[in-house]
Amino acid sequence: MTAQTLNRRETLKRITLALGGALSAPALLGLMSGARAGASEAGWKPKFLSASQAALVTEVADIFIPRTDTPGAKDVGIAAFIDSMLREVYSEKDQRRFVEGLATFARPAGSKSGIDFLKLGARERVARVREAHAAAIEQSRRQPLAAGGEAQLPFILMLKELTLIGFFTSEAGATQVLQHVAVPGALRACIPLSEAGNGKTWAE
Repeated sequence: MTAQTLNRRETLKRITLALGGALSAPALLGLMSGARAGASEAGWKPKFLSASQAALVTEVADIFIPRTDTPGAKDVGIAAFIDSMLREVYSEKDQRRFVEGLATFARPAGSKSGIDFLKLGARERVARVREAHAAAIEQSRRQPLAAGGEAQLPFILMLKELTLIGFFTSEAGATQVLQHVAVPGALRACIPLSEAGNGKTWAE
C-alpha cells in the first residue's frame, strides 16, 4: 500500500489539527482529489513558480518540516507539489495572493533586515519565518471572513498549509513520520511501547 491509498479522511483530520483550524477550500480540493508530493525534485523545473520562487518555497517549507531522523519537506519534493497545486487547483486570485505574499516575505520593506531571505543565515531565516507566522496568526484572528464565509489566509499560512498537506500525503510522510501498516496483523492488546511505534501518531 502506498500513500495514495491511505485514508485521506484521517489524514485530513490530522492536518487540520496540526494547522489549528479548517483547511482552505483550494487546499481541501487538492487533498480530496488525490494530490500528493513525489519522492524527489532531481531535475524538476517549476511550471508555475519561477526558479527563484521555488527555491524560496523549498527553504521556508524545510523550516516548517526539517529533516531529522525522518525525512523533511525537501525530501518529499515539496516545491514540486506546491507548484502543481498552485497551477492546477488554485484560482487566479489565490495564485496572485500567494505570489505577492511570497515577494513581500522574501524582502519585507519594514523588517529589521531588508536582506533577501535566501541570503540570510540559518538562524535569521528561522527568525523571519517565526516572526511572519506569529504576525499571520494575529492577522487571521482579526481578519473578517471573505464572501462565502471563508477566511483569506495570509501568505505564510497558505505556504504552511500546502507544506503540511504535501508532506503528510507523501509516502515518506505517511509511512515514516506517521505510522502505517499495509496489512494489519492479529490484535495484541498488551505490547511494549517499542513494538507499538515508540509513540508516533498513526497515519490511518
